[in-house]
Formats: sequence, C-alpha cells, structure tokens
Amino acid sequence: MRSRGTELPTLFPSLLTERFSGFGSSQFRTACAVPCGQQIQTRSTAKLKAFVSVEAPRHPGVYAMLGKNGQIIYVGKAKDLRSRLLSYFREKSRDPKAGRILEQTSVLLWEEAADEFSALLRELELIRRFRPRFNVLGQPGRKRYVYLCLGRGPANHVHLTREPTGREAATYGPFSGRGRSAEAVRQLNHFFGLRDCPSKTQMNFADVGKLFDTDRAAQCLRYELGTCLGPCAGFCTSSVYSAAAKAAKAFLDGRSRSPIEETTQKMAVASSNLRFEQAVVLRDRLALFEWLEDKLKFLRTARAKNSFVYPLLGADGQPRWYLIHTGEVQAVLPVPSCATSATETLARIEAVFSNTLDSTRKLERCVDSVLIVSSWFRKRTDEKPKLLTMRQAVNVCRAMIEISS
Repeated sequence: MRSRGTELPTLFPSLLTERFSGFGSSQFRTACAVPCGQQIQTRSTAKLKAFVSVEAPRHPGVYAMLGKNGQIIYVGKAKDLRSRLLSYFREKSRDPKAGRILEQTSVLLWEEAADEFSALLRELELIRRFRPRFNVLGQPGRKRYVYLCLGRGPANHVHLTREPTGREAATYGPFSGRGRSAEAVRQLNHFFGLRDCPSKTQMNFADVGKLFDTDRAAQCLRYELGTCLGPCAGFCTSSVYSAAAKAAKAFLDGRSRSPIEETTQKMAVASSNLRFEQAVVLRDRLALFEWLEDKLKFLRTARAKNSFVYPLLGADGQPRWYLIHTGEVQAVLPVPSCATSATETLARIEAVFSNTLDSTRKLERCVDSVLIVSSWFRKRTDEKPKLLTMRQAVNVCRAMIEISS
C-alpha cells in the first residue's frame, strides 16, 4: 500500500495530454481487461474544462486529481465521466470542496470502468491504495474498527479489541468507532451479570472446592449493585456463570432478544409507577441494545446471505459475472462462452465459494466493500432477480462443458 504523498512519475509525463493506461492492478475487472483512459497536465482551469468537454467519455469510470508535486489528492467515481467532471467547473452549483480540489489540480486523469458497480468498487480500491488527502471515506486508519468479543476465561465476558486473538468464544464485527460500542459492551455485561474486571483478577467459583475466608468480598461494587454475579468471590458457581455467558452469546448470535424484551418491560413498569427518571435510563439502555441488535443483524445478513453470482452487462456490451461471497466481490469473470472458459470459470467459482473469511485482518480490510455491496442491492431491488446462486452458475458451466464434449 502506498502512503500519502507517494509520487507517481510514470503517470504524468511532460506532454500536455496523453493516453492513460490505468492506475494498476484491480480485483474488480476481468484478468484480460485492458484499462483505457486519458490524462491532461495543465494549471489552466479553462484548458482542463475544454479537454474534459471533448475527450471525457460518457462511460462509467474513476478519475484522479494530482497536485503540483505529483501527489494524488483526490479520487472519485462516476456513472458518466464527462458529466461528473464537468460539474467541477460549475462555480455556482458545485460543492465548495470541489472548488478547492480543482484549485490545487495540476493533472487530471481517468480510467474507464466496465460498469457503474465496478467504478464504485474501484474507487474504494484506489482510495485505499493511494490515500488521497481530500478523500475521507474508505481510507485505512480514518475509521477505527473494533471487534466485540466474548472470551477471556475462565469467566468469559464481553469486551472490545482491535486485534482478536482467535481464541475467543465468539467474535462479532467489525464496528466503526469505539464510543457507542464500548457503552454497549458495558451494558451487556451488566445485564447478564458478567464481570468486566482485569484479566489478572482471580476467579473463585463457589463450586471449585476452594476454601475462602469468612469475610471474603467482591473486588468491586458491581456485585453489591446487582450487576455482576461475583465470580471473583465465589458468589456463583461456574455453571451459573457459564449459563449467563451463553445467554449473552445467544443475544449476540441473534437467537435471543432477552435484553430488549426485559428492558422494555422494566421501562413500562417504571413509567406506570411514575418513576420517570428510571424510565429514561431504561429507555437509553433499550436504544443501545436495539442499535447493537441492528448492527449485528446487518453484519450477519451481509456476510451470510450475500453470496451469489451477479451477472452484469457492461457499458462496453460485454457480460460479466461478479462472484460475491460473504458480502464482498471476490472475483470478476467473463461469462463463459465455450467449454474451455466454462471449465476455468467452474474451477474459480468452486474455489471462491468454498472459502470463508476467517482472517480478522481481512475482515477489517473488506468491511467498506461489504457495505458498498449491501447498499448497491438495497437501492437497486430490480437487480435481485438477475442473481444466480452458486449452484445455478455451476450448472451453467457444466451444461456448456457437456454440450461441447
């Protein structure tokens, strides 16, 4: 990955205009695709506009603005490159940010894409690769992803981490930002009575046969407040604590709604008894549980259900198959047209759909593209009937192979 400020001297020779061969490799186009693009180098806004008016195609694609030092300062995508680029020159209607970008642009270049979907994914890919300073969304490090985990025995509890170890009982996420997630973790541990003390705190379950002092006490006030089962001081057995941890996992897995249901009931009772301050506290807690439930449901759906083949006819008239597995585009292939290409496509499909995303580092890298894929089909419900299951795509390939044999 290139860091911000990386110079790309091969992208902008001294000539005023030149054909541009693309930004480099991409997982969002077919292996045989040859990128097509154009570039212009000038500090004249009038010349940039005139060039775009004549040369920019009315095709999907991505574009980049380079500063005077050869740094990529902004990357964008477009359904229609000419229309999008010309919008930068409309002083009265453009976004103020567009004007600032244009003022610092010495080189303008673009790369055509097969279709709008490809351009959308390619934009994210380039932002992650070049990290332009005017781009915010999609940049590594701009969003601090965290994972919600259940683990750290012998008394498992819910906690946040940026780097899951793989030894946790369960891992969920990633989530962007720590603030609201941290409060959700705190409330979950309180609801289920799970500890949240440091890992070095010794656990002394009541059923381990260990002798305690008669005046043993919990290590914090949570047991006295009724928000912890007190495993540190032998106030619960290991089986009771384990049952509470399993109940927490059931909620996180989407198999139980007990925090939401019980908090709703308590809020109703508090309100009917005119205990309005307590009702407000419970209302805020309920909103947090519902927020977490929605986030977890979205991530489960995006990864578990968004696995299919997406046939799409490109602007160039060529049909392609986007192989989408666990919510992310894993490969782009030409639609098979003969036994040879069908055999190659079949092998690739089986390889992609037999793999699962078990690397937490890979999960963090791909979360933005998972969101892009989910948003695409949420906004374009008319595309869903086109989708092929993995089995349907496999059958298409096998039928083509059998016909040719």
